[in-house]
Amino acid sequence: MSRVGKQQLVIPANTELTYADGVMTVKGPLGTLVRPMKEVVTINIDTANALVTFEQKGTDSFARAIWGTHASHVKNMILGVNTPYVKKLILEGVGFKSEVRGTELHLALGFSHPVVITIPEGLTVTAEKNNITITGINKEVVGEFAASVRARKKPEPYKGKGFRYDNEVIRRKAGKKTA
Repeated sequence: MSRVGKQQLVIPANTELTYADGVMTVKGPLGTLVRPMKEVVTINIDTANALVTFEQKGTDSFARAIWGTHASHVKNMILGVNTPYVKKLILEGVGFKSEVRGTELHLALGFSHPVVITIPEGLTVTAEKNNITITGINKEVVGEFAASVRARKKPEPYKGKGFRYDNEVIRRKAGKKTA
């Protein structure tokens, strides 16, 4: 049984939920999110009490597995349209630079060429002194873009050079020992 799926979600003020034909739409002060949902889960929206409940239609393993997942997706959508999700990346290393130009993120990561990454629509990216802040209402898009930027230069264990998340701790290795 899904503990996440059993919980009721409270709909905040200024937030509007609609579920029709397997598509969940959440409108809030920051924007609108749309997501297709599987038909194996029934989503009940009680506008009078401002609650959302989830029920699984079948007893098969897929229905049980997707029940809590849908509840989690709807919860993330409700939170996202009210307060944006933020990921912070820190770029460490001598000569490493980051800069936002229009809809592109330009990086100098010690390669023989500059690295240019296109910023997805709906995200706001700022780069100040090698601190990159990614902001958006869709949790998946924010996390995916932050992970793709970090994958360009993962932190190495000896000097810690590369991208790391704001709250990430890099395990450092000892260098060479001299006799």
